[in-house]
Amino acid sequence: MPLSEHEQKLLEQLEKQLHEDDPKFASSMGSDPGRSWSTRHLVIGVLGALAGILLLLLGVSLQSIIVGVLGFIVMGAGVYFATMRNSGGRAAGTRGKPGKPRSSFMSNLEERWEERHRGDS
Repeated sequence: MPLSEHEQKLLEQLEKQLHEDDPKFASSMGSDPGRSWSTRHLVIGVLGALAGILLLLLGVSLQSIIVGVLGFIVMGAGVYFATMRNSGGRAAGTRGKPGKPRSSFMSNLEERWEERHRGDS
């Protein structure tokens, strides 16, 4: 459902205010150009999911629990692989400090929180 014109204006105002109040946080919450959807992952994942469904159906038709469970696992792995996002290595031009591993969202928030407390003291 698309946003109304009024809602879009409100969203733009909120985004502008966020960029003015805390530009570092606003830029970190934006989309990361280093992480993108991979067509290769999607195709391989869909093929894996289809293979899992076929194994699952084969297990049902043969009345083999092991083949059915294996099919379910392969199907789940295929769906997971299809929905993974490509992190694109350092060679692809991702942001970040060299030598420092990429942090998770929560650890970034914790670091900012600690920096603010150090700055206030």
